[in-house]
Amino acid sequence: MKQLCFFLFPFASLFLTCQAELKKEKLRSKPNIIYILADDLGYGDIGVYGQEKIETPNLDELASNGMIFTQHYTGAPVCAPARYMLLTGKHSGHSYIRGNYEWKERGNVWDYRAMIADSTLEGQFPIPTNSILFPQLLQKEGYTTGMVGKWGLGAPHTNSIPTKMGFDFFFGYNCQRQAHTYFPVHLYKNENRVYLNNDTIPPNTKLAKGANPFDSKSYSNFKLNEYAPDLMFKEMISFISKNKQNPFFLYWATPIPHNPLQAPQKWINYYKEKFGEEKPYLGQNGYFPHQNPRAAYAAMISYLDENIGKLIMYLKDKNLYDNTLILFSSDNGVTYSGGTDGEFFNSSGIFGESLGRGKGFVYEGGIRVPMIATWNKKIKPGSITNHISAHYDVMPTLLELINYDNIPETDGISFLPTLTGKKEQDIHDFLYWEFPEYGGQVAIRIGDWKVIRRNLKRSDEKPTLELYNLSQDPEELNNVANYHSDIINIASDIFDKEHIKSEIEEFRINSIENGLLWFKQ
Repeated sequence: MKQLCFFLFPFASLFLTCQAELKKEKLRSKPNIIYILADDLGYGDIGVYGQEKIETPNLDELASNGMIFTQHYTGAPVCAPARYMLLTGKHSGHSYIRGNYEWKERGNVWDYRAMIADSTLEGQFPIPTNSILFPQLLQKEGYTTGMVGKWGLGAPHTNSIPTKMGFDFFFGYNCQRQAHTYFPVHLYKNENRVYLNNDTIPPNTKLAKGANPFDSKSYSNFKLNEYAPDLMFKEMISFISKNKQNPFFLYWATPIPHNPLQAPQKWINYYKEKFGEEKPYLGQNGYFPHQNPRAAYAAMISYLDENIGKLIMYLKDKNLYDNTLILFSSDNGVTYSGGTDGEFFNSSGIFGESLGRGKGFVYEGGIRVPMIATWNKKIKPGSITNHISAHYDVMPTLLELINYDNIPETDGISFLPTLTGKKEQDIHDFLYWEFPEYGGQVAIRIGDWKVIRRNLKRSDEKPTLELYNLSQDPEELNNVANYHSDIINIASDIFDKEHIKSEIEEFRINSIENGLLWFKQ
């Protein structure tokens, strides 16, 4: 028996070695995935989506080499819930995070200096440890996962931080309030703070009393030493360099162009010359002042575009580009505050940028976002799709891409067939938004129809009932709710089926939970 075992041992060893090599080869054949999420970038802020004032040649080229989605949506019109729904594949009727809950019970969480002194005041409300985020599933398939940028889904010292939620590497802002300056005192690398060579200039700081707003010297306090997006880009390239031998997933959650208006001076100068003199922004809405707010906003987007070009060049230089799927989108529509002049730029295209139409609202300007997908020789260059999709489709798409077994149940539908054209694309029966902030809102899209209810948490205004046909009225100006009770009733049935009472009280809409209000006519 010993002789037989000795005889068989070399063959068993050879078999295991072959199995290991086959597994490695299978792993190497999987594509790299890069998902770039801009912050508060409007649907019309990119050249290929109609932007005429801000120059985005690298994003435009990315689109010309791939596919543009014309009807892609975020899961929510503000930061934290949009990111949660992206990573979990849940729509807001099923989501744990449905709004920007800053977890203020801990103390003065909005005091920037206090957060620097006490890290337990940083970060947002944590998500449950049993949450399933798609990077965790990519890890199971052998992917090395990295995140650079803004997290916003759980505070330091909790189990709800990137490196405990599916990312092997993290660099950036843990807390979205900290991201209200691009020259922070610290960022995070994995679980630890990295202190920067920046002074403590808290958000909300205004110009010195008596300062001349037309004198560039008056703004010197807001131009510090280490610009967070520069550092993030370097860490991102380092992550790719260290992991280029095996498949990687990179989530680049850039804070740009979210306020404050802070950008590299070379780009500001470029747009100052292009736009000419303008009225300074004095920081009325809680963000830093800026002498040239329009130039600064455009500069931030062109700076991001420049870095996307550098990323593409790096991938090509390292022979990674052909085997990398790149997706680019935004977390929600353009903001109305902080000096951002969306109306000047027509940042939402035809959908509107003013308060009530962009960020924070479930009209198209707040939730319809750009989406570009590029994968050399796999996605047809220059293609455009009208497929209706949402951020919560990304999870099933990427899991189908890597042939993941037993894909968890999500609210999304894979749009991989649209990307590759290899089989018929399933379509959504509806898209769903439930947003407890800005007065309380719900929206449901059914084909070309979109039902909206607003003022659901207000006592001073009656709840609205709105219905728009987006194919005929994409600007949502002609409310036809009184003429189509059949669509209203369908939306009511969808809501009854899809809405689950939030576990977090701040995210509940009491008029709905108490059964006092909904659709049917």
